Amino acid sequence: MKLPRRRFLRLAAGAAALPAVSRFAWAQAYPTRPVRIIVPTAPGGAPDILARLMGPWLSERLGQSFVVENRPGAGNNIGTEAVVRAPPDGYTILMASSANAINATLYEKLNYNFIRDIAPVAGIIRFPFVMVVNPSVPAKTVPEFTAYAKANPGKINLGSPGIGTPGHVAGELFKMMAGVNIVHVPYRGGAPVMTDLLGGQVQVLFGTTSLTIEQIRAGKLRALAVTTATRWEGLAGIPTVGDFVPGYEASSVFGLGAPRNTPAEIVDRLNKEINAGLTDPKLKARLAELGGTVLAGSPTDFAKLIAEETEKWGKVIKFAGIKPE
Repeated sequence: MKLPRRRFLRLAAGAAALPAVSRFAWAQAYPTRPVRIIVPTAPGGAPDILARLMGPWLSERLGQSFVVENRPGAGNNIGTEAVVRAPPDGYTILMASSANAINATLYEKLNYNFIRDIAPVAGIIRFPFVMVVNPSVPAKTVPEFTAYAKANPGKINLGSPGIGTPGHVAGELFKMMAGVNIVHVPYRGGAPVMTDLLGGQVQVLFGTTSLTIEQIRAGKLRALAVTTATRWEGLAGIPTVGDFVPGYEASSVFGLGAPRNTPAEIVDRLNKEINAGLTDPKLKARLAELGGTVLAGSPTDFAKLIAEETEKWGKVIKFAGIKPE
């Protein structure tokens, strides 16, 4: 039987639209079962805290549990790879961070390409570091510290929570841009480096606000500057490093990602609900208590930020010759 041309074209158009309609309906129904948020670090740190704040919000908005699963190891790579290998159906998502951007250059052989294999969903928050010194250091400003370091090359120790951590590369960026020779001393985590900073075994640290703020307020550490492009309201009187080293900016950014090829409709739905959470007064206040600045924005915005972070830290890692442990 030969179909009239007009009827044939109408049926063909309807058939072509079916996949798009079914994808839209699938996204509208999403989620129909619990969703895993993979945190590629141990419990208790910033990524874990953020996931446990966002999880209940998304559960309330989308009607299914968002379960946090910690998969630490290999500098965030084990948990990240688990998401890369997961089905692209929106039921496994990643708490991504600057560590992923750093690892792209730090590790020569990864089993994935972060920018290619993880679809950005939404940026959540940006955390500043605070450049702090032991009070024995005779410098009260960044210019004074720079002059002191240049007068004492190789005699000042820069502590960090570990090789390739955001705090480490923030310090290396300062060394590179300020032209100072200070010695990096890596530790295994924030607590041990803080102990030695307070004891004077290391003299300077680019530390998170949560790690440093209590000691700053107690007068046990001296804050010279914050590392973000703008001042942090938690230390309103403290300038930025960029005020004295033009162009300097370092921070730790966090957001959610999904396996590549996750339907755009699902990514957009997650993005919409995350952004709604970032404007909710209660959730926004809780995030402010952590010392960060809310990011929000589209998946494209988060993709651009990840690309910028990857390029910047790649240059620092190559310049400093940083190799993973």
